[in-house]
Amino acid sequence: MKYYTEVKMSAGLLLNSTICFAIGISSISFAWVLLAKNEQYSENSRPALFSLVVFWTLVGLTYLPTAVRMFIAYLGNQEMDATLYFITAIPFAFIPVPLVFFIIYVITGSTRVGEYIALIFTLIGAAYLAFLYSSGIVGPVVTEWGSIFMINSDAAIHIYLMGLFVIPTSMILGLLLLILLQRMPKRLRYKTVLPLVAISFVFDFMLTDVIAIIDVIQVFSRLFVLLGTVLAYLAYFPPTTIQEKLGIQEHMADIHYNGQKDPNIDFFLKDKSGNP
Repeated sequence: MKYYTEVKMSAGLLLNSTICFAIGISSISFAWVLLAKNEQYSENSRPALFSLVVFWTLVGLTYLPTAVRMFIAYLGNQEMDATLYFITAIPFAFIPVPLVFFIIYVITGSTRVGEYIALIFTLIGAAYLAFLYSSGIVGPVVTEWGSIFMINSDAAIHIYLMGLFVIPTSMILGLLLLILLQRMPKRLRYKTVLPLVAISFVFDFMLTDVIAIIDVIQVFSRLFVLLGTVLAYLAYFPPTTIQEKLGIQEHMADIHYNGQKDPNIDFFLKDKSGNP
């Protein structure tokens, strides 16, 4: 059953749309910058780099249509609102895929193992979409601040929570623990921990956004996703003032700490030549 709540045109919906647009543009721009700088990374580091490019691209492809959806909700077109919701569900379902590949590759150094694990999560994402599309959604409920849908399938919700959220989140926390147990200079620790914290921020609050049933929670979740995107950019390209305050501007010594030429730690843990 679908229902729709008529509301007067609200500036809150436009603010929501603007936040989503900012997330989409900043995520895709960040992915583009990372891709443009791929020559700075060693051959063994590039699979991890490209997985991050795909991750941030999928984040952008999730939120750019969402920005349009919020504007459509502002105009009161519920059919197009629902259509755009189903469209955004596609990149959202596969966001964990490059994330788990990245973590597995960083830990094992093997692209083959990463690809196998990523394939499993691709199938789980496809199962989530199958249940979502077959069961449909309830809504939209349009308020002054957002347009909210509820997934009409417990199976789809459980698949995403248990298969696509809990496991990748646990993997991120495990990788963070491994990094914290490593003995490394403060500057290098900054370049390892902050990108993972930013990714976790984005990943966790995207789920909160999707399952939110209160408009204010939806808006705040999207603000935190935007904050996570900014943190990720600062992790890779910190301004000079931040580098000076944190003492990370002299990074060459840290690079030689592990005998690699890559300045970003995401590729620091494992760079195993000889792995497939």
